[in-house]
Amino acid sequence: MNSVIEKEKKLNLALTKLKNLNLKNPDIKKDLENLSTQKNQLEIEKQELEQKYKNLNDDYNNLSAKMDQLRDKEKNEQKKQIEFSEKIDELNQETDTLLDEIDKWQT
Repeated sequence: MNSVIEKEKKLNLALTKLKNLNLKNPDIKKDLENLSTQKNQLEIEKQELEQKYKNLNDDYNNLSAKMDQLRDKEKNEQKKQIEFSEKIDELNQETDTLLDEIDKWQT
């Protein structure tokens, strides 16, 4: 994008110099018109590039937010899995304790 800005500055400088010249020469007037046309085209291209940059930046921000949500969701799922495993371990211990109690009552 800097090259567009640099081109625009150079064209503005050239236009300023040309405006100060004697415009009776038809070639100079034609060159001035060409430079003005090029400047307008560069301004249009600059606007298009700025819009594309804005769109890409918006897309990046949206994707970053989605990635953060997915990471949070994954962390929650892992936490739930750990809690589930801990509950299963507790139930296994309770089952073992109950089986031991049943064995005591049977003997």
